[in-house]
Amino acid sequence: MLFVPGNNPGMMSDAHIYGSDALMFDLEDSVTLREKDAARLLVYHALRTIHYGECERVVRVNPLNTPYGKADIEAMVAAGAEVIRLPKTETAQDIFDTEAEIERAEQKFGIPIGQTRMMAAIEGALGVVNAYAIATASPRLVAIALGAEDYCANLKTSRSLEGSELFFARGAIVVAARAAGIDCIDTVYSDVNNEEQLVKETQAIKQLGFDGKSVINPRQIKPVHRVFTPTHEEIGKAQRILAASQEAAARGSGVVALDGKMIDRPVVLRAQRTLELAYASRAVFEEEEL
Repeated sequence: MLFVPGNNPGMMSDAHIYGSDALMFDLEDSVTLREKDAARLLVYHALRTIHYGECERVVRVNPLNTPYGKADIEAMVAAGAEVIRLPKTETAQDIFDTEAEIERAEQKFGIPIGQTRMMAAIEGALGVVNAYAIATASPRLVAIALGAEDYCANLKTSRSLEGSELFFARGAIVVAARAAGIDCIDTVYSDVNNEEQLVKETQAIKQLGFDGKSVINPRQIKPVHRVFTPTHEEIGKAQRILAASQEAAARGSGVVALDGKMIDRPVVLRAQRTLELAYASRAVFEEEEL
């Protein structure tokens, strides 16, 4: 998910050409107070006039307890944003309040109720404690995300290369998202010149179970994609596992075996996940062409 500052019309015009899966137009932290209204107008017109292809269009609005939050939500719903991202979510009530504003805007502009989805950014200790309540607060909610900079400031610490200060928050967010049946997105890695560490961090969060990672520069997109894209060997093995499972089911057998080894349900689920990632990254089509 590529962050796009809402006050940068040049970046908004071509943000979709770099290959990210989602674009997150930011009206919050990257926009100064004096530019809030102008940024809202810029993003509104960008969403209305630019065809962003297959990129999911997410907008991070300002909190409702600021003078800008309600206006942001109304404009972005009217513009057709697919997902409204809440910043600094701490309780389920934050979801309820934002959902009410989204529904009011949908009614005002004749948009089907429920069409606009939501994402919640957890950026503090209270949000981590309430992660499951947040994740299950609305059927509109498609993902929760970690915002590490504010979280570390709230914990009175700073980010480190090894990321030990984020381990608990990341684990809590993954578990909450999986329990709720929604996606989980990791925070940004801000040093755009350190690709090696970006790859290490992405490998670590993939191992934890995250579905994706936020990035702040187009140069970070390909390294993240490489980590999440299964290898040809992983794809081939997953295909063989699912084929063996389907063959056993066709025989009416509850026993699945491959190469003389028993295949249990967790192995089948992991194979399914591998192929889901392969289809999402189009790697499976490359495999079929070999």
